Amino acid sequence: MRNLPALREKRAAKRDALKAIVTKAENDNRDLTAEETQAFDAGQAEIRSLDQQIQRAEFLAEDERRADADPVDGSGRPRELRNYSLARALQGSMTGKITGLEAEVHQDLARGRETRGVMVPTEILMEARALTTTTPAGAAGGNLVPTSLYPVRDHPRPRLLVESMGATVLRNLTGNIELPRLSDSGSVSWVGEHEAVTRSDPKFAKQAMGPKTVGGEYEISRRMILQSAESIEDLLRRDLGQLLQQALDKAAIAGAGGDEPVGILNTPGVLAVPLEGSLADTTNEMIAALELDDLTGTTAFLTNPGVMRLARRQKDADGHTFSLAELFHGQRVEQTTQVPNNLGDDEDLNALIYGIWSELVIGYWSGVDILVNPYHSDVASKGGVLIHAFLDADVAVRTPDAFKKALVAANSFAPVVP
Repeated sequence: MRNLPALREKRAAKRDALKAIVTKAENDNRDLTAEETQAFDAGQAEIRSLDQQIQRAEFLAEDERRADADPVDGSGRPRELRNYSLARALQGSMTGKITGLEAEVHQDLARGRETRGVMVPTEILMEARALTTTTPAGAAGGNLVPTSLYPVRDHPRPRLLVESMGATVLRNLTGNIELPRLSDSGSVSWVGEHEAVTRSDPKFAKQAMGPKTVGGEYEISRRMILQSAESIEDLLRRDLGQLLQQALDKAAIAGAGGDEPVGILNTPGVLAVPLEGSLADTTNEMIAALELDDLTGTTAFLTNPGVMRLARRQKDADGHTFSLAELFHGQRVEQTTQVPNNLGDDEDLNALIYGIWSELVIGYWSGVDILVNPYHSDVASKGGVLIHAFLDADVAVRTPDAFKKALVAANSFAPVVP
């Protein structure tokens, strides 16, 4: 199937060419010449043919999207990406010839921007180590060369929750963007007969976003890529992609700015709520503070295992533990080690965040740019490659009032609440 964006671009170019023919004749105050008429008729026929091709391509694309509701492999990826092979893309990048679906996806993602390697969709990966095929002394890549290879056992990783909490995700951005919002409304008043109303002006604020780059580097032997395609495919998708997503997830929570995004905890205007006598009272104050700001939306708490451990120790006067629904007043609560536990002057405080998560915006400026470098001195003589992966993204809190935070020590609340 021809590339749908390419067909549309070709049709637009043909239309512009026909328009130029007619415009030239109108400017000269004359009818079309025989040659111009022939060119116009030929272009018109090409546009009709392109319309039919576009209609067929749109039908097939829509049919594939509908079929995605019941994915055969359980991945939930778009059907056209389920057959995408990261290993094939890397091999093609090594030989200088990317073909098939991988080439089509690369061309789509690279359109309008400069790339040095092969572009990979964020959906593939967003769901320094040396990987070789030699007999390993430790946990090297030789373990992945099959006689018969069982699935690779992953190591423990933190839960990545920011997007699943309801953050707004913007993809395929170009250039810097600004997120405007109405920060203060005007006013109205009751007036008498033939009296002037009081003038007032609304106030606007905006939050700027621009691409920030997170990257990683892998060393992989040539034989590893050639002999263990399935293993390297699985490992790179889970490990490299997880590391990039983990960095973005952590920056969204506690990024300090500079080279990395500014996260929720460091965003100016995110109110810190003082601790009350109990965890339940503290979470109540966080909820109330958000309600007082007249903000509405889907809300939830996000914290770390330290605060959850403290929550499970909360008991009433009879020694009965409270349920999480009681402590967090029926609100959704999630935990991850991505939320810091080293805040404060003594670096011993845990963060507790409550907010309307759709007000957190995550922007992606590209797919994952993967550069295969076989010429580095560390790998050139071995026939291996260095794989550099770069992701351009940013995070912004559109409305700082939509989030509240609290800093909780491990001994903040007595285990027994009278």
